[in-house]
Amino acid sequence: MNQWIRKTDAADHMREVTKSGVTYLTFPVLDATGIVTHAFSTRMGGVSEGWYSTMNFSFTRGDNREHVLENYSRMAAALGVDREKMVLTWQTHTTNIRVVSADDLGKGVVKDRDYRDIDGLLTNMPGVTLVTFFADCVPLYFVDPKHHAIGLAHSGWRGTVNRMGEKMIHAMKQEYGTVPEDLICCVGPSICSDCYEVGEDVADNFRDAFSKEDCEHIVFPSKSGVIGKRQLDLWEANRRILMEAGVPSKNISVTDICTKCNPDKLFSHRAMGEKRGNLCAFLALKER
Repeated sequence: MNQWIRKTDAADHMREVTKSGVTYLTFPVLDATGIVTHAFSTRMGGVSEGWYSTMNFSFTRGDNREHVLENYSRMAAALGVDREKMVLTWQTHTTNIRVVSADDLGKGVVKDRDYRDIDGLLTNMPGVTLVTFFADCVPLYFVDPKHHAIGLAHSGWRGTVNRMGEKMIHAMKQEYGTVPEDLICCVGPSICSDCYEVGEDVADNFRDAFSKEDCEHIVFPSKSGVIGKRQLDLWEANRRILMEAGVPSKNISVTDICTKCNPDKLFSHRAMGEKRGNLCAFLALKER
């Protein structure tokens, strides 16, 4: 197995952890809160086969359902959480957010979801694991240590341009009294700016949504030199959204791992197209 290709040499970068045969990534800053269990999955440690190998969490891409269920069981065992208390999104690139209740436990894994178009989840219930799906888009983690509340969101370019991070913070403030200055936030593994080439139409959406100064750090000339193409930095865009929403820079940790740069370890839509599985982000409040 090759080493991780990382974009920085930061001392506090994400850590690789292997427990019960399952390999996943963690943020030191979230571990340091002492109140959450979290992970970003890799392709390693599951039972899926072929192009889903081995740790695929999607039930909708053609993988064997029993294999996917076993993957959830293995991840639950590795994290020390209850598979029956996982709650999954139903992502369609919206900025819709669901406040998870006791009735939602198990939805998406052992029970059908009775909701659609949900890209963000919130809860203040210990023992509940929020789960979101990825294969290049940006996972956003939110932890409020003061009010013991958490949030997890999926933010592709559409979610980012529509400021999913800001909307999550607003929702946490409404539900739990969260103050942005108290939040610990993380921007998780996703496609990096070097790999993320987009059309001028997508770039124009960012120019409309962000200031000229912000766009100087988000939208860049195409590395391929193709006319009508741009490079887009979703990591920096989301970092700036979180800061503008009131989260101190010191409370924001940004990944140094790109999904497309690490196809042997992570699923990437840009690298693999439709012949792939899905990764997941997991976040749970520990039982007191």
